[in-house]
Amino acid sequence: MRLKGKVALITGGTSGIGSATAVRFGKEGASVVITGRNPERGAEVVADIEATGAEAMFIQSDVRLADDCRRAVEETLARFGKIDVLFNNAGVFHPKTVPDCTEEEWDETIDSSLKGAFLMSKYALPSMIEQGSGSIIHTSSGWGILGGNEAASYCAAKGGLVVMAKAMAMDHGKHGIRVNCVCPGDVLTPMLYDDAEKRGMTWAGYEASAVQRPLGRIGTVDEIADAVLFLASDESSFVTGESLVVDGGGVAG
Repeated sequence: MRLKGKVALITGGTSGIGSATAVRFGKEGASVVITGRNPERGAEVVADIEATGAEAMFIQSDVRLADDCRRAVEETLARFGKIDVLFNNAGVFHPKTVPDCTEEEWDETIDSSLKGAFLMSKYALPSMIEQGSGSIIHTSSGWGILGGNEAASYCAAKGGLVVMAKAMAMDHGKHGIRVNCVCPGDVLTPMLYDDAEKRGMTWAGYEASAVQRPLGRIGTVDEIADAVLFLASDESSFVTGESLVVDGGGVAG
């Protein structure tokens, strides 16, 4: 029960890393609010969280929109009275080089990941500052540190999150607020299957590429949720401004 009595707000919480983390937080004693654009999936994840015995709520919200982000924070505070953990996890991926990437794809990627984290943090921080504590976690990527092929907009967004976390950590440490990134490698999520399809690769071929990293496999959403839990909990009470890479050794190699 490492998050007992805490309230967590998770964007992009209706699938993949977001939903796995939401359920894990519920098991660890948190009240959990998830946001996303699909109310049907939101209801399913809320049911999974509630099955752990935790309170949960879904808010239909698009992190690219300031009004939606403000409303998500306000509704969370209205129901639970505080926000202890903000997990900025929403994002999209377009496997494109700069010449191939359309302006619309660029804007969607930057707005979903980087701008969304900015907006959610902007509206959640005042309550965290007032209470004198909080943990903010951004979902970046190993490619936010080293870069990757055919992923210019994604790398720009995820790299921006890494440096923004450092800046926020410097600004808000005096308020008792920690800000970090989790940086997954390839993880079994709908986004990964979509990436393989968009790159014209078979899933078998995509999986085979995983043996090139030290641990020789693709990661699971539960493994990323474990890392996010560490950053959210008091176990990381002296960790801020950091980027925790969870990628089976891909960046190390």
